[in-house]
Amino acid sequence: MKLSDCHNVADFRRLAKRRLPFPVFHYIDGAADDEATKARNTAAFDDVDLVPNVLAGSEEIDMGVSLMGRRIAMPLFLSPTALQRLFHWEGERAVARAAEKFGTWFGISSLATVSIEEIGALVSTPKLFQLYVHKDEGLNRSMIARCKAAKFDALALTVDTIVAGNRERCLRTGFTSPPKLTPRSAISFAAHPAWTMNYVFREKFHLPNLDTHVDAGSNVAVSVADYFNTMLDRTMDWRAAEKIRDEWGGTFCLKGIMSVADAKRAVAMGADAIMVSNHGGRQLDGSRSPFDQIAEIADAVGGEIEIICDGGVRRGTHVLKAIAAGANACSGGRLYLYALAAAGQPGVERILGKLRDEIERDMRLMGVPALIVDGRYVVSPQSAGSLENMPQIADALIEKVRSERAQ
Repeated sequence: MKLSDCHNVADFRRLAKRRLPFPVFHYIDGAADDEATKARNTAAFDDVDLVPNVLAGSEEIDMGVSLMGRRIAMPLFLSPTALQRLFHWEGERAVARAAEKFGTWFGISSLATVSIEEIGALVSTPKLFQLYVHKDEGLNRSMIARCKAAKFDALALTVDTIVAGNRERCLRTGFTSPPKLTPRSAISFAAHPAWTMNYVFREKFHLPNLDTHVDAGSNVAVSVADYFNTMLDRTMDWRAAEKIRDEWGGTFCLKGIMSVADAKRAVAMGADAIMVSNHGGRQLDGSRSPFDQIAEIADAVGGEIEIICDGGVRRGTHVLKAIAAGANACSGGRLYLYALAAAGQPGVERILGKLRDEIERDMRLMGVPALIVDGRYVVSPQSAGSLENMPQIADALIEKVRSERAQ
């Protein structure tokens, strides 16, 4: 199986499984407990049907949306994920360049394997930093200050990981960061010589956004569960979130909102966006899927805050269903991590191209050549007078929304 054989996320998953040692693959692929929530995240989209409008004159399609103050070329972006250089030696660099090519947001994690500064200088595409709040307040302040200096466009505070989920696949495989040799894992590393040679002879694996303050994960092998349970601040609450929002002072997103009540609190505290997310099913097994929650949350706070459906997306139709339910855009992690593991930057570019083409084709089939601003304003070629006028009208609406939020 090779890159040209991959036509969808499932294909890339199969190729990634072939290319990675089993502890690393199962870290990407696994989830909490019985993994029911992970499965539901994608299956939920099958419970909703699309109803197309025909004869809509969809020769011209504009998939662009405004999100967190920036216009992106399609309503899908790449969620921040940890440890990417374990999946491919280029890691976040490859993903950032692919995101830039497709004109969409790209996020890096506190547990990224490339520094904030390097990513800030590498690409001009909108950049999101995912903050895990540590017990070490100096580390939290350091990461926020570094993001400001590197001109990141938004900060996403992760609110669903004050303790680690029960990721049983990691317990069975013994996965750690950095990887630790065991008799069983050594056989898998030896059976994947390309991955092993890159890991051993390329730049040393470390977590550059953390290793100025902690050794765990860079110089000391630790499981993700042990890292979360020992390093992250379990006392984080809404007042702590407001303090971080104020310290950041820029576009602010809460990642991990699932309930209507919490969405309303996010609006009340002045957040710009929420990522409706259950961490890819890796935290609380048995929770609802993000897509299941979108309509309820949109009914309650749509137009007051931007709503991102994060997780489970595998097809262009999933993106359209989420937007129809009230989301402003979608995001995902595994959808590009499989591609990164399978083929590096060309893999990420290929899956982004496939998904972009699906969204465009499905919009044509749905009869919807439109652009959505803040979940309230629909700009079409007909309402704008022409396709060429749409970006200018959308920009004016973005400024209107910003002014309303500033009041």
